[in-house]
Amino acid sequence: MKKNVTFNDIAKYTNFSKTTISRYFNSPDTLTEESIKKIEHALVKLNYQENKVAKILANGKTEMIGVIIPNLYMHYYAHILNHLIQTYSKYHYKFIVFLGNSDPKEESKYIQELLSYKIEGMIMLSHSIDSLTLKNLDIPIVSIEREDKYISSVNSDNYNGARQATQLLIHNSCEILIHINSKVNENIPAYRRIQAFQETCHQFQARYECYFSNLGNSYEESYQALLNIYLDIEEKYPIIKKGVFLSNDTHANIFLNIIMKHKKNIPEEYEVIGFDNSPISEQAILSITTVDQHISQLSETAMDCLIRQIQAKRNNNVLDIEHTIIHTTLMKRETTT
Repeated sequence: MKKNVTFNDIAKYTNFSKTTISRYFNSPDTLTEESIKKIEHALVKLNYQENKVAKILANGKTEMIGVIIPNLYMHYYAHILNHLIQTYSKYHYKFIVFLGNSDPKEESKYIQELLSYKIEGMIMLSHSIDSLTLKNLDIPIVSIEREDKYISSVNSDNYNGARQATQLLIHNSCEILIHINSKVNENIPAYRRIQAFQETCHQFQARYECYFSNLGNSYEESYQALLNIYLDIEEKYPIIKKGVFLSNDTHANIFLNIIMKHKKNIPEEYEVIGFDNSPISEQAILSITTVDQHISQLSETAMDCLIRQIQAKRNNNVLDIEHTIIHTTLMKRETTT
């Protein structure tokens, strides 16, 4: 039977005290680089396997973060979750993920489940639970692109991104500008995309129309909703050049498929712009012009903010609420001129 390697074994191998070995696992920043390397060499030679459960019981640090996202159907959410998980190599935190499906009752149950696992912090991408309720949970929380009055957040510069997209369609001589979006509350950061579109159209005296609709939570639902919008656009504006700005790349890709199935010319009859710069925007049958939210930077910044909150809480400190805005960049591709 294989013998479990103990702190005492590592101490004997390295000629360090057990206290020094304990410091390596619990506060390595108190050791010299030379000592760390010597202990790491010993761990390899002794084939040491850390007992995570014992470590949690000893110091109360689970090194787990809860994440609640609305769904994985939207490419944006899948993309940002991928980047969050990739931060493990830097921060060494694991993630427990729940899909909220925009149901506040379900999300409340998920939060209680996360708290029962003694998570050290939480990242919220869902919109269903207000920030005051989240603040009262009394754990470190950072939100991404949601209502954030009472909690720290990381958001994109939605206004500037949407303004760039709208200006491009105007510059490209689109005769009617269309914005397609879900019904977004004004306290949600993404509402700034709607605001920027409308204000830019007014500024340049451009003709425009907005479609606000429940675009569904599956490909089939979104396709049908966007097909209905497309048919309405064709009925109202059958001849003129149309510039369509959609709120995300998932819906932009579906709308692009609908246009092409109806044998419309791009970009002569339609120009299409999405928002996110998720992988689907480049993988589409025609690469989609979009607004890059710099999702890797969003994820990294959110994690950095959360880790600082976690460390402050361990020291019985409370940090001020932070609201960080990440710049956006227009990515011109094949669906515009």
